[in-house]
Amino acid sequence: MRAVILTAVAALALSSPALAQETIAITGGRILTGTSVIESGTVVMRGGRIVSVGSAAAPSGARVIDAAGKTVAPGFVVVDSGLAGSEVSSVKGSNDLSNGANTISASFDVSYGLDPWSFTLPVARLGGITRAVVVPAHAGGGGGAHSHQDDGDDNFAGAGAGGYQSPGLFAGQAAVISLASGGGDILVTPRVAMVAPFGEAGAVASGGARGAEFTLFRETLAEVRLYARNKAAYDRAALRDLSLSRADLEALIPVANGTMPLIVTVHRASDIRQVLRLAREEGVRLILDGAEEGWLVAADIASAGVPVLVNPITNLPGSFETRAARMENAAALNAAGVVIAIKGSEGSVHRAREARYNAGNAVSHGLPYESAIAALSVNPARIFGAGGRLGELTPGAAADVVIWTGDPLEPLSQASAVFIDGVEQPMETRQLMLRDRYRNGGRAAGGMPVAYGN
Repeated sequence: MRAVILTAVAALALSSPALAQETIAITGGRILTGTSVIESGTVVMRGGRIVSVGSAAAPSGARVIDAAGKTVAPGFVVVDSGLAGSEVSSVKGSNDLSNGANTISASFDVSYGLDPWSFTLPVARLGGITRAVVVPAHAGGGGGAHSHQDDGDDNFAGAGAGGYQSPGLFAGQAAVISLASGGGDILVTPRVAMVAPFGEAGAVASGGARGAEFTLFRETLAEVRLYARNKAAYDRAALRDLSLSRADLEALIPVANGTMPLIVTVHRASDIRQVLRLAREEGVRLILDGAEEGWLVAADIASAGVPVLVNPITNLPGSFETRAARMENAAALNAAGVVIAIKGSEGSVHRAREARYNAGNAVSHGLPYESAIAALSVNPARIFGAGGRLGELTPGAAADVVIWTGDPLEPLSQASAVFIDGVEQPMETRQLMLRDRYRNGGRAAGGMPVAYGN
């Protein structure tokens, strides 16, 4: 087994950044730019960037890849993900998405726990994913790695040990990563958004009632603004006691002044309306996560200009919060003018690649095809401040390009080539290597290990 793991790591590190300087032209394929379709065109990339997209011929001296009969698309950007932050969610030592520290809530930064050698990354990459927005796990979230706040007797707000809120209202800060192989620095942008649960989960963290959470949230923002105006007084202990640690106060300043978006996990239609009202009154930039009942208040969400991270296949009333969940939710939100990004399943770690399947299901329930592609590519990039740089085949954008054997929303289609920053990625995963080693008695790989006999 150790030999297989070492072989996998070596194979996944074959690509070199130097290859990005090569001019590559992908010709003859059906091009999905993220915003339009070119039935037969050419994508040229060099220096890690898209140089041109259109009907022109390949430039002289370029390496030409014939994509006739195939589909060329931007690398997908998966949202609400735990990729590189969790290997096995039930194995605590391999899960860096959850935080239980009393004095560190809003200041929890997932970017410091990222593992570029995670075996989850190649699997997601073969599903056409080239970037991910990694978020901390928290109670009420849609991920497969919830925080300690889900269970236990410590689900209350107010002063915990040391005088700080326990548990905190905030789960921490999200980061954007690259899924490039080779073990390099995969962090693209740290601290792109703050994360907080509302609805039932937020109520539990605030004493048991939704009204308590909204009051506590307002008071927290008031304290953050007080601290921001009086840091010198705070340093000389001349400011009244505050309920958060200094680290959390500092982390929340961009949220309080509207420069950092707040990802709010919320499900019920009435809760969505109240969160929109709170954001309007407090000047907070929102991103809604979940919003299973969003179709009921789609006009309100659109009017507020708030984007939504949605799993379009959620259609069962798993709780009173989601009793109106339906598979037409994504289509209804999009029709109302809401910018949506489609999520993978169960935390977008081991099942991140299912984001494209979810998008296909959304199309079968009324979401226009081009909107589904946008919800996997340009929309998430724009929501998290990377519009024109990620998730789109346009000159100047990162050369994240995937060649598909067919329609990327068709489950039987497979990625035949993946480029990240113009570097062609290995099409191997640990699972595929184990399959090849052990099928047919291991004969294709030189025989079974000694412990297995002959």
